Amino acid sequence: MCQAGVGDARPGQGDSCLLTGGLSAAWIVDGGAQSSVFTTIEVSSAFRGPGFNTGRTMPRLTVGARPAAKGDEEFDDLCFKFGLEIDDIVDDPDKGMTYKIEIGANRYDLLCIEGIARTLRVFLGLETLPKFQVLPAKDPAQYKLIVKPAVAQVRPYVVGAVLRNIKFTQAVYDSFIDLQDKLHHNIARKRTLVAIGTHDLDTITGPFIYDAQPPKEISFVPLNQTEVFRSDVLLEKYTQDLHLREFVPIIKDKPVYPVILDQKGVVLSLPPIINGNHSKITLNTRNVFIECTATDRHKAQIVLDTLICMFSGYCEKPFTAEAVQVEYPDGEKIQYPTLQYRQQETSVSYCNVLTGVEESAESMAKLLQSMSLSAKPTGPDTLMVEVPPTRYDVLHACDVAEDFAVAYGYDRLREDMHLPSTSTIGQEFELNYLSDKMRLLLSQNNYIEVATFSLCSKSDMGEKMKINLDKEPWVKIGNPKTMDFEALRISLLPGILKTVAANKHVSLPLRMFEVADVVVKDSCPIATRGTGARNKRHLCAINYNVKAGMEVVQGLLDNIMVALKVPFTEDGSTKGYYLEGKDYPSFFPGFGATVVVNGSPVGCLGLIHPEVVTSFNLNNPASVLEIDLQKVMEITDFGH
Repeated sequence: MCQAGVGDARPGQGDSCLLTGGLSAAWIVDGGAQSSVFTTIEVSSAFRGPGFNTGRTMPRLTVGARPAAKGDEEFDDLCFKFGLEIDDIVDDPDKGMTYKIEIGANRYDLLCIEGIARTLRVFLGLETLPKFQVLPAKDPAQYKLIVKPAVAQVRPYVVGAVLRNIKFTQAVYDSFIDLQDKLHHNIARKRTLVAIGTHDLDTITGPFIYDAQPPKEISFVPLNQTEVFRSDVLLEKYTQDLHLREFVPIIKDKPVYPVILDQKGVVLSLPPIINGNHSKITLNTRNVFIECTATDRHKAQIVLDTLICMFSGYCEKPFTAEAVQVEYPDGEKIQYPTLQYRQQETSVSYCNVLTGVEESAESMAKLLQSMSLSAKPTGPDTLMVEVPPTRYDVLHACDVAEDFAVAYGYDRLREDMHLPSTSTIGQEFELNYLSDKMRLLLSQNNYIEVATFSLCSKSDMGEKMKINLDKEPWVKIGNPKTMDFEALRISLLPGILKTVAANKHVSLPLRMFEVADVVVKDSCPIATRGTGARNKRHLCAINYNVKAGMEVVQGLLDNIMVALKVPFTEDGSTKGYYLEGKDYPSFFPGFGATVVVNGSPVGCLGLIHPEVVTSFNLNNPASVLEIDLQKVMEITDFGH
């Protein structure tokens, strides 16, 4: 969608893009853009796949430069003081020194050379943060984005702005393109939420139309191509493209495709896939029209403001952008970019308590200035902080306190910290302590620990286990990405059975266990903290062999109870544990039992039903034990 991709001058690059600019240790510390050669930055903001710790990784900046005058140690020290961490320093004979820096995932202003250089220079006091301004449109009648009703079916929102009289060099151009790539893969969630389009304003005529049309009615020359393609044919072509194929499913099956046109019907872009070649940006471009289509209006505003703040410094009037008015079908008219400066009131004592120091309002305001936050004392215990449009990560007073701690110096916090007047003794959470003890015990019993997904499919948990889920308190995932992750597990057994099936090539017996949480519905607002569901810690072990060997898992149960100092009882006493025969849907009839501890059922033990075995593509019998470890801890005398 941005200039990168199929039509980029650097083909073949994927999620990690190279940026060229003037950033090095010497450039930042000395403040001389002429004092160092160009450098290279690589920003990686990849996503982790489904697993136990799902979510985004922290973006990593790789700052490369030929050896700078100030040396590695000073640059490392500067990054540490700012709260950044240099992962690695690599000396490449061709590229020179390369610094790999971890940055916060929500610091969009640090995803390019311009942002990180400006921020560090403000931190060092070498410059002050510029004042960003929105100027009136040169031609208000032309600088409009008119939204048609049909776009509500695909991407209902759009924002826009104009960078006037910008000067591109190859380095600035590359940085401009790469920042768009990084925003696409970070806040824009691989273009599903926001897609950026940038165009040479002098080649197109406003006002611009944002419409959605049937695929067969959209034809244009895509970026860096010479042939006209119909949009549905173009998407088929891009399913084989290494860079763009991951974006094709976003709109491919929609009845209409979003498209941005100028007044003459020229196609500017087919969001979120690619721009048209007609409005392609080059090094000779002087006026840039930026449009961002989105499913999330707020994130589109963040993306647009970030682009403007990072590159408006290259305009003839630095740090300014011209407004574009967006007109919606219902008559709503909104002007972009916002470049809004927000006021955040913060308590001085609150910041001092969080950081453990004692600073006055005046001192705190001065320190926040180095973090690009203008602050003025409005009372002995209050600060009014002005949050610039580059800092969308500042949402609360605690974010201000975090920046204050960085400016004060993490290395100084410990020696200046004021300890509280009372003291407490910390210890490991008792349930985690018991879980670790059980892991050690089962390992000593020759069981291999596995770690399975907390999410599973409805069929794995119900149909394959011969369980009627209508009678179970299971939690469904809203709008799941795949059928494999549509519910939260209520038992550890399906995951372990799938793990056994994936390891059938290993010699028998296979003995595996897992100690982890399951999730169940609960109507008690106290137990669930208002969520309607709660976690329970379970222990599950399986013995998969040519013979089921129920005595093996029963022996394991005995071993667990000995470790918990719970005696065996045969008379159904309320003190001790015993097995009570009971049929379970997942167990072979007559070969199942309930584990009862101190008069309360805490789990089950049995021989897995042959139909369950075959449904998980297994061909040998298996016996299993699963207990509610959390309940066991509550009704026994277990302690540290």
